[in-house]
Amino acid sequence: QVHLVESGGDSVQAGGSLRLVCTVSGDTDGNYCLAWFRQAPGKEREGVAAFYMGSDDLAFYTNSVKGRFTIGQGGKNEVYLEMNNLQPEDTAIYYCAAAPYVDGPAVLMASAYGHWGQGTQVSVSS
Repeated sequence: QVHLVESGGDSVQAGGSLRLVCTVSGDTDGNYCLAWFRQAPGKEREGVAAFYMGSDDLAFYTNSVKGRFTIGQGGKNEVYLEMNNLQPEDTAIYYCAAAPYVDGPAVLMASAYGHWGQGTQVSVSS
């Protein structure tokens, strides 16, 4: 069983930065895929960034965050999402998700993931 706990959400002004952390426990040996999703009020859950544990140099991003967000492994049991130049449209609840393996084209699809954290709120004011 994999358990995920997010932290780091906060309220910031546009142009600010935040670092979200997902603490991972349980058996994630092998080619586990870790991802960050977000869901704004009234909108569907959106894949933000994903990577395969142990492979920081192979990451996937949705177009709206490329060049601003970075996903990586902070330690053996931590995955972070570094967010810079935050904008009001980034306001959402951010979720960490994990799956034993996700085929490339599906890494930013919520349906590919079976383990989820409880979420952390990010609010960006203009």
